[in-house]
Amino acid sequence: MPENASLARLLPARPEGRPLHPVTPWRRAWAPVAGIAAFAAQDFERTREWAGHLSLGWLLLAVAVLLPVAAGYGFLSWWCTAYLVTDTELRIRTGLLFRRTSHIRLDRIQAVDVGRPLLARLVGVAKLKLDVVGTESKDELAFLGEAEAVALRAELLARAAGIAPEAAPAAGEAPAREMLRVQPRTLVVGLLLIGTGWGALAAAVAVPTLIYLASHSLFAALATALPFLGGLWKGSLGRFLREYDWAVAESPDGLRIDHGLLDREHATVPPGRVQAVRLVEPLLWRRRGWVRVELDVAGADKEEGSGVLVPVASWEEARGVLARVLPGTDLDAARAALEPAPERSRWCFPVYRRGYGHGVTGSVFVTGAGLLRRRTTLVPHAKVQSVRLRQGPWQRRLRLADVAVDHGANGHTTARLRDADGAHALVRAQAERSRTGRREAAPERWLL
Repeated sequence: MPENASLARLLPARPEGRPLHPVTPWRRAWAPVAGIAAFAAQDFERTREWAGHLSLGWLLLAVAVLLPVAAGYGFLSWWCTAYLVTDTELRIRTGLLFRRTSHIRLDRIQAVDVGRPLLARLVGVAKLKLDVVGTESKDELAFLGEAEAVALRAELLARAAGIAPEAAPAAGEAPAREMLRVQPRTLVVGLLLIGTGWGALAAAVAVPTLIYLASHSLFAALATALPFLGGLWKGSLGRFLREYDWAVAESPDGLRIDHGLLDREHATVPPGRVQAVRLVEPLLWRRRGWVRVELDVAGADKEEGSGVLVPVASWEEARGVLARVLPGTDLDAARAALEPAPERSRWCFPVYRRGYGHGVTGSVFVTGAGLLRRRTTLVPHAKVQSVRLRQGPWQRRLRLADVAVDHGANGHTTARLRDADGAHALVRAQAERSRTGRREAAPERWLL
């Protein structure tokens, strides 16, 4: 009997479909190592005492046993994973001990993103993340060869658009037209002008220093510095690495977003799935006329950075991109429609109430908030799911109320401190605008 046949008899039955890239076992090999590390961390002192009695020979023997076990686990996990595209669904079979099969209907796919982490780019592989209607998290295929990942993405999007199964593999990647690209210099200047990084840096220096002078404990000072250093990373260098070379392109399957210096991400914002848009203007950006654009997308996960459409751009550039996201919406008219809170609201928020505003146009419900970091939120009338009026005891005394609208991305925006009579009228009028907007809204399709 051939040697390969004998080996195949010892392995579990391989599931039907196409395997992942052969580099994938190395991605899964860390699981046994992580399990041992977690077990050891539960009783660190006993683990350190036990490790201190081991000789160099025993340590080398432990490593010699652990590495093959980890490699074997990674190989068997890869061996038991496969995917298959049928006429109606994508099947993903995984699991070494406990088998799991995901059945993803092709007509429920709303986006397919391509991720290229740094190490994956070095070996020429990529991962696919599938955004499916009705799911909280994305299914993932990691890893595939780059060419295979791009081809599979194009095929899945073609199937989701209704192209015949036999023609979908040959459809190829849809053409795209670049609309905006953020230059690295603009991104750096924008991050420096936000100020959060400077605040985190000052806190990371000042607070641990004070802790050390008060306690003379270096450990306490370093432990205090870690959260501030994490905030510094998140608001400065980490954000720069994530938003580097940000590009937005228009294609028949939606807006394509490419970004990242070390980990390159390729995401798609499907047409018709945007539920709300936020325009963020930090104080020091306003003189330059810069804005940050964030989105709430139905069915999208809440990963860090996943809701960003444009990290920093001029108003003219942002207006061009938003014309694709919110067709028929005049941004200048939406901002001009904002009405400030009544003068008597100063008894609720003497200073901050100056940042509150609310307005309505023919296409969107608009709210404003913030003085130092101004945020303008636009919700299309057709995306409003419900309208609520809220009124606390102090607001009732001042004849004020808040009006909140909920949209399809499990989020909401609130018109704060409105006149009570006007708020009741606003609730009734907005409910009618939402019904009319849904009746007149164009169907959500892939190929427009």
